[in-house]
Amino acid sequence: MPRHSPLGLDDISTPSVVVDEDVLRANVARMASQAAALGVALRPHAKTHKSPNVARLQLSAGAIGLTVATLSEAVVFAEAGCADLFVAYPLWFDAGRAALLGRALDAGAVVTVGCDSLLAAQRLASTVPAPGRVRVLVEVDSGHHRSGVAPSAAGDVAAAVASTGLDVAGVFTFPGHSYAPDRRELAARQEATSLREAAESLRGKGLACDIVSGGSTPSIAFADPGVLTELRPGVYVFGDAQQWELGACAPQEIALTVLATVVSRRPGVVVLDAGSKALGADRPPWASGGGRLLDQPAARITQLSEHHAVVEGADLALGERVRVVPNHVCNTVNLADDLVVVRAGEAVDRWPVTARGANH
Repeated sequence: MPRHSPLGLDDISTPSVVVDEDVLRANVARMASQAAALGVALRPHAKTHKSPNVARLQLSAGAIGLTVATLSEAVVFAEAGCADLFVAYPLWFDAGRAALLGRALDAGAVVTVGCDSLLAAQRLASTVPAPGRVRVLVEVDSGHHRSGVAPSAAGDVAAAVASTGLDVAGVFTFPGHSYAPDRRELAARQEATSLREAAESLRGKGLACDIVSGGSTPSIAFADPGVLTELRPGVYVFGDAQQWELGACAPQEIALTVLATVVSRRPGVVVLDAGSKALGADRPPWASGGGRLLDQPAARITQLSEHHAVVEGADLALGERVRVVPNHVCNTVNLADDLVVVRAGEAVDRWPVTARGANH
């Protein structure tokens, strides 16, 4: 006979995305305390949860505002009452994005945007509805080699941006290369070195550098408060299999799982009904699987297709329900309509993923 759901959620259809509110609140409080102990501001990245419900917990715990990836995300959170938003992305403005920025401003939010070129700044200055109400942070490449300028060039870019009439408030980076084994501390050191040089570059041009922004969930333990003024972790609210494997979170700190059912089995292998359309398909080269089971830590998802997850190393019966830890929780949330909220083992609410698909 199948065993019951580990959460007692036998009336919930699978696959469903489930959030343990007790663990979530503990994660929010712990990161707020860590930032306070470092003496830096906390501006969590909301692309992880895409939920005003979660954002309110973070803001109530002391976050100064939110980070978002897109202007449509900014609109969702501005209209939900967040008054301070940073779009951490090198935006290229068009009429549609200008309209989205206008909506966020009309909702009363202060909006800061990322920039790493004069051309993008000129386009921003010529298309935004109210340039005087928008701040800019110059993006710096600190070793991830995605977007951003060289640290030594930050002052030149900032001066060029300021010449358009925009308010340059500082610099930012994303140490994304911290998402790899044995790279967390190195990425944090490179972040600090790069941001220090970039800030000095701005000051060398006679510009203030009030905001020095960085941080990721894997690198946060090694953040340098002598350089950074604010941190922007995202995944910490929920945790995921990547963070578990990197050592950035413990299994008891994982707040979000996908409830799934065993639909097929053979010796040594079971198949779950949560495939890539529920979990997301991310699997970095160093990951030991396509996801993990919270209650059977030795098990791994070894094969993932749209509606099947093949698991090895699990002792499970047909019809048994399990909690799956996805590799990359940001993708999982963006695939869900809502989050089933559990408190003390009982389902108590559903929170809509309000910013799902907010990609513009």
